[in-house]
Amino acid sequence: MAASLAVASHCPYCALQCGMSITVGEDRPIQVEPRQFPTNGGGMCQKGWTSASLLTTPDRLTEPLVRDARGRLVPVGWDVALDRIAAALISTQAAHGSDAVAVFGGGGLTNEKAYALGKFARAVLRTSRIDYNGRFCMSSAAAAANASLGLDRGLPFPLVDLGGADAVLLLGSNLAETMPPAVQHLAEVRRKGGLVVVDPRRSATASLTGDPVAGVDGGGRGTDGAHLQPLPGTDLALLLGLIHVVLIDGLADAEYLASRTRGAEELRRSVVSWWPERVATVTGVPANAIRRTARLLAAAAPVHGGRGAYILTGRGVEQSVQGTATVTAAINLALVLGLVGRVGSGYGAITGQGNGQGGREHGQKSDQLPGYRSISDAAARAHVAGVWGIDPDDLPGPGVPAVQLLRELGTPTGPRALLVHGSNLLVSAPASGSLADRLRALDLLVVCDVVPSETAQLADVVLPVTQWAEEEGTMTSLEGRVIRRRLAVEPPSEVRSELWVLAELAARLGSPVRFDTDAATVFDELARASAGGRADYAGLSHRRLDDDEAASGPGFFWPVPDPDHPGTPRMFLDSFPTPDGRARLVAVEHHGPDEAVRDDAPIHLVTGRVLQHYQSGAQTRRVAELSSAVPEAFVEIHPVLALRLGVQDGDLVRLTSSRGWVQGRARWTDRIRPDTVFMPFHFTGLGSVNRVTNDATDPISGMPEFKVCAVEVARAVEVATADREEVRA
Repeated sequence: MAASLAVASHCPYCALQCGMSITVGEDRPIQVEPRQFPTNGGGMCQKGWTSASLLTTPDRLTEPLVRDARGRLVPVGWDVALDRIAAALISTQAAHGSDAVAVFGGGGLTNEKAYALGKFARAVLRTSRIDYNGRFCMSSAAAAANASLGLDRGLPFPLVDLGGADAVLLLGSNLAETMPPAVQHLAEVRRKGGLVVVDPRRSATASLTGDPVAGVDGGGRGTDGAHLQPLPGTDLALLLGLIHVVLIDGLADAEYLASRTRGAEELRRSVVSWWPERVATVTGVPANAIRRTARLLAAAAPVHGGRGAYILTGRGVEQSVQGTATVTAAINLALVLGLVGRVGSGYGAITGQGNGQGGREHGQKSDQLPGYRSISDAAARAHVAGVWGIDPDDLPGPGVPAVQLLRELGTPTGPRALLVHGSNLLVSAPASGSLADRLRALDLLVVCDVVPSETAQLADVVLPVTQWAEEEGTMTSLEGRVIRRRLAVEPPSEVRSELWVLAELAARLGSPVRFDTDAATVFDELARASAGGRADYAGLSHRRLDDDEAASGPGFFWPVPDPDHPGTPRMFLDSFPTPDGRARLVAVEHHGPDEAVRDDAPIHLVTGRVLQHYQSGAQTRRVAELSSAVPEAFVEIHPVLALRLGVQDGDLVRLTSSRGWVQGRARWTDRIRPDTVFMPFHFTGLGSVNRVTNDATDPISGMPEFKVCAVEVARAVEVATADREEVRA
């Protein structure tokens, strides 16, 4: 019997990055099992347990594909594929300029690949047209944290710290389904009755607040906390009401505000008119529930003798045209309570994608250089250009956010070629029906992927690349903890790493800029490029990370500015990285969603994930256990609304917005508001909900308004096969 090899690595899915052992033996299938790690505590969700199936999926991409004269994707050798790409890129830029080529990255790429992709775009292609799908994930939280706190690290504290708190306010996050092992960190606060969940649905996470408690002080109160169920798009108004109660009722930490913040008086003036009764008319959350929540958080704050409180945001409140303002209000609430920068308390944003944190630090964002530096900063440009061996003047300026970039594709003044890495745009982008037209208008679409995703199926060239267990590298978890991804399985013979692909393309394009293909060497370069930046990895290397893990060390949280630095598990303890060391209280106003309900679209649509699927579903829809559990899109609808519309449980229903229509099977449930329906976003074809979502964007972050739009809901008839194929095309 052949010996088995167990490799310590991490799950390929979300930013929790659960510790995982991958066991490989010649005489048995690849197996995965959880291992002890601080974020998952030895647990793993259904997606993690079945992740080995991704390595053997039958339609795995195993050789390059090029579209032939008859419009078919046919197998070719690597030289043919890369030569075709290089020739097209050269001719496109010669005819239309550097910005005629665009690059779109992904929050699942390793730090090394994300760094190399940004370097390739700016130092080889010299294009400003680069952004990534993290723009759809963390951009509002990042913009708010940078403006208020001086720095964006999703959780500026270890996740395990939640276990000591007296209260946790969770806004717009369904942890129990998106990252189930994280729920263990809420057990103690639930026991104390201190978990407050804000969500228009009574999601699995909202259910953690316990059985509803009847009585005059109801308003979502449960045995283990409270569930506040606002009208979609009104979370900002709710937060303004909570801040109002804290300030007007004398519950703020006055000493903290005086010594560690600026802007308290301006904030007070901005919320004085948001008394709870007014907030109740806007949000539907009872005034008594607003007061009770504010007082619960205040009682938990250290200034009032509590053991601590946390305020956490997720995509439900961030994917909005006022997402940055909403997160800013959440930070303001944490600051007036004196929570941020105190051990056992704080504010944090729950990063979603596997490397959503690291992916936004090292150069994929349109305005960014490695180390979370601004591409408009002369000193940052000089430093990074020095690492890359180029003239700072050769670096492009800032580009445009993802939605604007995608709208410009194939237009007379927009990019004519697009390179896509680690993103399935046709399912994950808002108003995705119009995006298909933009992709078809390109002269060249290149997709690097593991499977033939919906986006890859439209490409002119498809390049097969390595996935999680087939590569070395690093990821950065939702806590800012830098961790190692390790090779456990050799990839198929004709599959290549994106590090190799970028190096080969750079050579074919005649660039003198060096591109290494060894992940450890690339990380060392990333560390040098990040030195002195906000996200400083200068003191880290693969070897240091490996040695620490072998010694059962505590791990490393950035910034780690030198090889002797222990890392920074908790941020802001002494000061904030602002010019005067103080946080900024930024006054914001509630304006509501971009799209109000109206006569021809009177119902709110909200979207989200389900336990069994991840992101666009390109991976999880190929895992039999997961696909069989949730095989198709569905529409959650309250029975009161359903009966009014003549929709029975299990009926096919059609949702129509000003951008198109989708359909799914009705699921009656009283866990959603009667004025709202819910649909998951993991599916394609007729069930691809992002065909109808709104691509209006936050004016600061560029985040599209995925989470609320206006739709008409009606019972549908079965669609003929020909119509199905037309929608899929």
